Amino acid sequence: MYWYDGQLIEQDQICLPLTEPGLIYGATVFTTLRVYQQSLEHPLTQWEAHCHRLEHSLKDFAWTLPSWPQLRQGAKCLIPHYPVLRLTIFPDGREWIMGRFLPEDLAASQRQGIRAWVANHSLFQRTLNAYKTGNYLGPWLALQKAQSLGFREAILVNSQGNWLESSTGNLWGYKAGKWYTPSLEDGILPGIGRSQLISWLSNQKIEINESQWTLEWVKELEIIAYTNSVVEIIPFSQIVLGEKQLVFDVSHRGLQQLKNYYQL
Repeated sequence: MYWYDGQLIEQDQICLPLTEPGLIYGATVFTTLRVYQQSLEHPLTQWEAHCHRLEHSLKDFAWTLPSWPQLRQGAKCLIPHYPVLRLTIFPDGREWIMGRFLPEDLAASQRQGIRAWVANHSLFQRTLNAYKTGNYLGPWLALQKAQSLGFREAILVNSQGNWLESSTGNLWGYKAGKWYTPSLEDGILPGIGRSQLISWLSNQKIEINESQWTLEWVKELEIIAYTNSVVEIIPFSQIVLGEKQLVFDVSHRGLQQLKNYYQL
């Protein structure tokens, strides 16, 4: 079941023209959100923020804006069936909404942490870093490689070897009572969960710094986690860099500061 161009379609195939730019070039923009309590108005759902992300990208690309009421209608049709929605917009303004379920082991991953692999190769770098486009091949390749090696996530780096983000979310690090996240200036995706957490931490008078994550600096962190709008916060229990590895205590008390945001 999915929503496409104003219609709810109950099948697992979509019909696109052979000349569709979204098919040929990955020319789409998208955003993925978790719908809390089946409500687009719930503060953690961040519906308006996700729509703003789409609008900002579409305007920058000089593409056609969708029918926002139609997009909302499609989301509401799928909410009773799926807790996670992926909103995709084509260059001509057509909307495509797919639903999916939360990972079955999400609670265990949040509690026990996961293992990650540093994808230290230019092959895995993302293009148009400030936008979520259909051309997501770099992070997808990194994630596939990590999983083939027995890891759950991949960490992307730039040409200088500085850490940027995971293949599916934004990075967070903690040391000496302060939180850190990579700077937007380094070319990372300005995640919606990331911006909301920065604002919330600041309101709670918890220090948060946007900084450059060099390899030597990363080794000083007491805990590293990643966030996105679906999984909330997942800590890393181990991160492997070639023959080296970093091991973390996923019961670190600092993580509760981030988790408190999702208890709104």
